[in-house]
Amino acid sequence: MSGTRVLVAGASIAGPALAHWLRRRGAEVTVVERAPGLRPGGQAVDARGVAKEVIRRMGLDAAVRAACTDTAGAHTVDVDGNVLETYRADDDGGDGFIAEIEILRGDLSQVLYDDTRDGVEYVFGDRIAELTQDADGVEVTFASGDRRRFDLVVGADGLHSALRAMVFGPRERFVRHLGLVLAFYSVPNEFGLDRWFLEYQDPGSARTAGLRPIKDATRAMAMFGFPAADSDIDHRDVESQKHLLRERMAGLGWLTPDILAHLDDTPDFYLDQVAQVVMDRWSNGRVALIGDAAFSSSPMSGAGTGLALVAAYLLAGELAAADWDPEAGFAAYEARMRSFVEANQEIGRLHAESRAVPNPDAEPAPEPDMEAFTALIDRAINGVDLPDYAGVPDSGPSEPPAKP
Repeated sequence: MSGTRVLVAGASIAGPALAHWLRRRGAEVTVVERAPGLRPGGQAVDARGVAKEVIRRMGLDAAVRAACTDTAGAHTVDVDGNVLETYRADDDGGDGFIAEIEILRGDLSQVLYDDTRDGVEYVFGDRIAELTQDADGVEVTFASGDRRRFDLVVGADGLHSALRAMVFGPRERFVRHLGLVLAFYSVPNEFGLDRWFLEYQDPGSARTAGLRPIKDATRAMAMFGFPAADSDIDHRDVESQKHLLRERMAGLGWLTPDILAHLDDTPDFYLDQVAQVVMDRWSNGRVALIGDAAFSSSPMSGAGTGLALVAAYLLAGELAAADWDPEAGFAAYEARMRSFVEANQEIGRLHAESRAVPNPDAEPAPEPDMEAFTALIDRAINGVDLPDYAGVPDSGPSEPPAKP
């Protein structure tokens, strides 16, 4: 076993998933998270295609499926609630618009944390304040004042990654906004929601409102979206975000007023611009990035979680296969992931463009090449190989956490 010391910044999904595989490959792993604990709720996230195989290899298929939302499918509705289109969770072998594995971000984070907490050091309420690399390691100073040395550091701290800004440059260099804002928060299920996701889109403004069932049938997850090409959003100023949401949703029909009535009572409000992260490389010396910090595909792709899970498997496997040499391990990880990432980012951009209000004076869009689009979807779901890493240390999945 290597004993390589790895610091991972971020304890949402990519960070704990990477910690799982690093620990299995023999590394000593510390995860630092600036929040005081795991963040609950959040949007529903999906696992499709090859990401489901990663979950199986983690030994977490049963735990993940037990925490799923159990969504039967989705209805798009008009302003009066009449159903316009229906999508089922078993469409396309469970890899369709509504995936068979659909789980709230916070619930998946909890599953991953429960799986790793006995073999991984978690430090909540702290963050990386400074770091300095040399030929043999990375000196890290934490905001708490603690100083420690690691062999490798990986940023899994999301779209607004502080580690990315610290090591690679300002966010403006890498973040590409797609002209939309999304908001999510839980509300009491006073709407009769029963296993079906409902979504309304205002044809005149491209604003959307939705309600999604969750595991707790007494509650539901509210979702709003609106176009905002130039909104400057402070992702830590929640009150300003709520004011913005009320302002932009004013006058939207369907169930919008009733959903907004719960805005001040929700424990898990989240709002942000829809954006992608585009980088030429995801590593610099002994520091690398993973998940949204490296290659956010945006919620419009439906693939951010799958990318994070697959990347965690590949990054840990390639590092171990390279005997923990960062240059070789990081390069192999990037080579395996790049095409997969690009396909999912293209899906995200196309979906965002489809939500825009068409310009009545614009030329009609050409008919889409459905054969090429189908090939793109297949590449976005299954377009990456998962090596078996024969000969690489593997301690095997941990035992499922005991039920309380």
